Amino acid sequence: MNFGLLSVLANTFMPVRGTEIAGDVDAHYAFLVIASLISFIILVGGMTVFIIKYRRRSENDQTAYITHNTFLEFLWSFIPFLIVVGIFYWGKEIYNKMRTFPEQAEEIHAIAQKWLWEFKYKNGVSISGKDVVLHVPVGKPVKLIISSRDVLHSFFIPAFRIKQDAVPGRFTYLHFTPTQEGEYQVFCTEYCGQEHSNMPARIRALEPEAYTAWLKEMKENAPPDPTEGNAMAAKGSELYREAGCIGCHSLDGSKMSGPTWKGLYNSKREFTDGSSTQANDNYILESIINPQAKIVKGFGPAMPPYAGRFTEEEISAIIEFIKTLK
Repeated sequence: MNFGLLSVLANTFMPVRGTEIAGDVDAHYAFLVIASLISFIILVGGMTVFIIKYRRRSENDQTAYITHNTFLEFLWSFIPFLIVVGIFYWGKEIYNKMRTFPEQAEEIHAIAQKWLWEFKYKNGVSISGKDVVLHVPVGKPVKLIISSRDVLHSFFIPAFRIKQDAVPGRFTYLHFTPTQEGEYQVFCTEYCGQEHSNMPARIRALEPEAYTAWLKEMKENAPPDPTEGNAMAAKGSELYREAGCIGCHSLDGSKMSGPTWKGLYNSKREFTDGSSTQANDNYILESIINPQAKIVKGFGPAMPPYAGRFTEEEISAIIEFIKTLK
């Protein structure tokens, strides 16, 4: 069997291939499809021929007594057995290749939460948000260290033919080596709540020199940390991510399912009932423990109450963090 031809056939109706392992997966999949088609033709075709050839033609037709053939019975059991064992071994080799992690891989942390991905690089660069873009080098192994802050998620790259669940309370791993420059779509394929379908990300594969330059530029142009020197605000920033606030409230002014936190403190808040107030400490406290009390104009009542989930000190830390977002 020409596995290269199988891979080409599979690629005609599969997403573009961005890794070498994708070709192996395509060839395996194409073999399964073709083998199933041939088996279907033999089984249904043979059954159809027998139905026509040996149909009863008159009331007096008698079915001849036919003894079994041990050799034939052995063949039609043993040959499929060998094929299935071969398919299993082939699949096992592909799986082993997927799960054998290179030692000199570029390690990147991928953190999932409702409903976005956050990627952290070793040089301190961190990017997150809706439809965030993960930059990786072409021709170099990349190892993702995957975790979740809330519920089960799953990191799936169709073009790479790989997928790995993000499990709360533990780390899982995924590796790939991009073979060509380009941009590839990422999906969460584990139902994770209301906006599960609105949790995409992208992978942008760059030449190694361009990737290194991008990392350097991101590090140099990173905005200053507003929580530096403020331990309470730093704790609030940590809670912002761990508690899932990052999935609904942006820090840069962009609109998400909830109001942005940028410039929130002491700003005027207008509500759906026509009233308004100043976003002081008491308003933020109420918005955390009973968010349905006042719904900001232009937004829906989507936030669950957090009463009892934060201590007084934690709420104070979150407020202190919001104060730094001017």
